Amino acid sequence: MAEERVQRRLAAILVADVLGYSRLIEQDEEGTRARLRSIQAELIDPRIAADGGRIVKTSGDGILVEFGSAVDAVRNALAIQEAMSGRDSNLSEDGRIIFRIGINVGDVIIEGGDIHGDGVNVAARIEGLCKPGEVYVSGTVRDHVEGKLAANFDDQGERKVKNIIKPIRVYRVTANSAELTVSDDGTKAPSLPNKPSIAVLPFDNMSGDTDQEYFSDGITEDIITELSRFRTLFVIARNSSFAFKGQKVDITEVGRKLGVQYVVEGSVRKAGDRVRVTAQLIDAATGRHLWAERYDRELQDIFAVQDEISQSIVSILPGRLEEADRERAERKRTANMTAYDYLLLGQELFASFMWERIAEARNFALKAVELDPRYARAHALTAATHLWELPVGYSNEETLRNALIRAEEAVALDDEDSWPHAMFGLALFENRQNEEAEIQCRRAVTLNPNDADANAILGVILVYFGLVDEGREWIAKAMRLNPFPPGWYHWYQALSFFSSREYKKSIRAFKEIRSLDRWGHAYLAACNAHLDRMDEARAEIAIFVETRQKEIQACGDPVPAKTLDLARVRATRYRTEADQNHLLDGLRKAGLTE
Repeated sequence: MAEERVQRRLAAILVADVLGYSRLIEQDEEGTRARLRSIQAELIDPRIAADGGRIVKTSGDGILVEFGSAVDAVRNALAIQEAMSGRDSNLSEDGRIIFRIGINVGDVIIEGGDIHGDGVNVAARIEGLCKPGEVYVSGTVRDHVEGKLAANFDDQGERKVKNIIKPIRVYRVTANSAELTVSDDGTKAPSLPNKPSIAVLPFDNMSGDTDQEYFSDGITEDIITELSRFRTLFVIARNSSFAFKGQKVDITEVGRKLGVQYVVEGSVRKAGDRVRVTAQLIDAATGRHLWAERYDRELQDIFAVQDEISQSIVSILPGRLEEADRERAERKRTANMTAYDYLLLGQELFASFMWERIAEARNFALKAVELDPRYARAHALTAATHLWELPVGYSNEETLRNALIRAEEAVALDDEDSWPHAMFGLALFENRQNEEAEIQCRRAVTLNPNDADANAILGVILVYFGLVDEGREWIAKAMRLNPFPPGWYHWYQALSFFSSREYKKSIRAFKEIRSLDRWGHAYLAACNAHLDRMDEARAEIAIFVETRQKEIQACGDPVPAKTLDLARVRATRYRTEADQNHLLDGLRKAGLTE
């Protein structure tokens, strides 16, 4: 019998441990363990989730985390060390919990949920060299991150470490400013929009039950949605606001990082059929509190509370909003609180943009539809779960048909909500109904100019239609509304650069994506081929072909098995023959054959 092939992948590996753990345990075992649990729940787990990391395993004093991007790993490490620097300040230095963090990029072996190999071993050795409270990285990490993150890399020289044959070049990483977000020049914070701008931070879950986290997150997301429907506001998208979840934040710094004038924060306590919501509006520039309120209501009144919060906020902002704008912002909701609960659970899973959670998110959305068949947002979420299966190669005609039916039903139930229109437009596009797709996507951004996802979807569709300049403007707007965007925003941006023949920018954008699908590798191959980087192009084509063969074996994908035929199907997404040939020529040059 043939030997089973070892699974490998390239990853950014973060290893952290607690300085003097044995001493701390000896001094106060129960207290130390309790403090560590608190740090992990309040800081480490939310921060790793926000940066797209995966906790592989933990020990009493250490943690092993896998990232798809070196940028995300370094950003995560710096944020954790920054947060830890202000913690335990009331204790003596001997009593504080202090981390050391080492990061490496390397090949890892996959065994179930575990990873090991030289890539992991090097990260562990680097962590062992690290000074207390600092972050050390390998030279490979420095090469991946330099110029993309506002950080300094201090060369610590080559180090010889145990069980590693070659010396390791090590760098100490420090933030050269509090700005840790990736931008065009790697350092510049977003500028303020020319209208009132606002970010809603994740409301704290005060219920004493971590299983209720989805509910407080859902309340936050709904308030973001309500505010975003006011055209005279600039509202930061959920994904970027939630990057601060679980952190002790400086409101002024949040305003600077996100480029907004105002910040909303609050808390939610759900107990039985009662809910308490507190909210406050803060001027990010001065830290001055402009408004605060507490609401104690029956759970069925939660939608009224969301309305009151959004109305109170907008009434205080400069230039009170017109009544007509408020009426236009109203949308249809469910009267069934269990259906609403299911929708929130589904949205929480879907927001991870992790393929393995999509089916579970759909199940919750379908439960909401079953309880309230006229719940437009539940239909739209169901459509979205089908659509998000399409890029990774596990889709078929039935998936596409289901997405189209659900999205069309959502629009029919609520014609004033941008998200169903965006999902309908994307489903139409995937069905090659191009003119109708553009109409629906333009309708979505007209209804809600602050819907970052709708802006991004319209942008990429226009790129495929050959309207590259306009498409890039919409994608750029989406990324301004969502400064910490999910990977598929980078995908759209990379695609726009490819279409404008800016291949180096396209390659950089693709490499910002944590988990690249087969088509990402195909486009990287085409970019490198057009740049005459033939070794890189052939390597990417090899990954594309290998991934394709695995998909055929795994699910019997009905799309043509021949790789160049498959590329021709993909190329038909482009409206113009010139754009179709642009992709195919690059793939042929990279070595893709019949």
